[in-house]
Amino acid sequence: MLNVFDVLLSVAISFTITFLAIPVIITVAEKKKLFDIPDERKVHQTPIPSLGGLGIFAGFVIACLMAVQFHVAVEFQYFLASAFVIFFLGLKDDILVISPVKKFIGQVLAAFLIVYKGGIQIKSMHGVFGFEGQIPETFSLLLTYFTILVIINSFNLIDGVDGLAGSLGLMVTSFLGVYFLQANMLAFSVLSFALAGSISAFLIFNYQPAKIFMGDTGSMLIGLVSAILVIKFISLADQNTSIVPVTAAPAIGFSILMIPLLDTLRVFAIRIFNRRSPFSPDRNHVHHLMLDMGMNHRAITLTLVSANITVIVAVYLLRSVGSTLLISGIVGVFFSAIAVLYYSRKKNSRIYVRPSQQKATIRQARMVSITDNSILEQKN
Repeated sequence: MLNVFDVLLSVAISFTITFLAIPVIITVAEKKKLFDIPDERKVHQTPIPSLGGLGIFAGFVIACLMAVQFHVAVEFQYFLASAFVIFFLGLKDDILVISPVKKFIGQVLAAFLIVYKGGIQIKSMHGVFGFEGQIPETFSLLLTYFTILVIINSFNLIDGVDGLAGSLGLMVTSFLGVYFLQANMLAFSVLSFALAGSISAFLIFNYQPAKIFMGDTGSMLIGLVSAILVIKFISLADQNTSIVPVTAAPAIGFSILMIPLLDTLRVFAIRIFNRRSPFSPDRNHVHHLMLDMGMNHRAITLTLVSANITVIVAVYLLRSVGSTLLISGIVGVFFSAIAVLYYSRKKNSRIYVRPSQQKATIRQARMVSITDNSILEQKN
């Protein structure tokens, strides 16, 4: 009963703080004229505040500080430290825009804290593709860092239409929060539901038409926490000694992150193939393909989240097949769907790709100060 009370407390605190903070953030952003300005690559048409991650972070951290028993779960102080690194990194990027190199260094620092201090590490392939037993330490660390960085950036990059990144983040934290509660891993359950509560409150203001965006501050925080939860879930659920062992845990963890993870890897591959930086912007994401089909933001979000949940349920029901076949099946289904979306786009739609030779003469921040209110009046 105490476990359930702590989880409910974390949800209530995070939801309330975020729900009360978001309107204040919107008001301050409007007074200071801080907006995310639309351009040829973005899908919104009017300047919108992009500091929603402030509210998500505030609710999440305060809920964790009040509900997590740090004397029992010592590693959680390092999880929160990494969250602070991501917070300041994302906040600076939302306001001033930082280079991809500096952002990458900050993400590596956050990953360092949760790997070396928090003990989050992929030490086994869990039988995927026939690899059994412990893997070499060097390869283990490289794989762990790669996984964490890809997951962080996957939520950062999937945040392209109203409600999508938040809804996927809510799905991930809810599924894993329930598992950790059943497995009597109270601290990890609180971590999951604290973020779920904050995201739930934020989504009230983020569904189409969005009043505010989460920005890099919010999306990278969701990615960081999701990485911690998924890696911990796989390492715990795959053990027979676990209170709640789960067959084919790697495939289930992979399915939970299917949409953001596979879409990010696909887009990175396209950019690298075109000899561009994997962090360079374009319009190749799955939500861009769906926009080109004429779907609105709400329909895209509901479709992708529903598809992801369907895959999770299917993988769980077919878990006896084994992780290797299930992961291969997930990849096949995803790229088949991408092919259908690509060839179903409207004839006049065009993918935006920034030429690699093009060098900007003036660096513009994504969030800028607008001094003329007539711009907003014209847009509205």
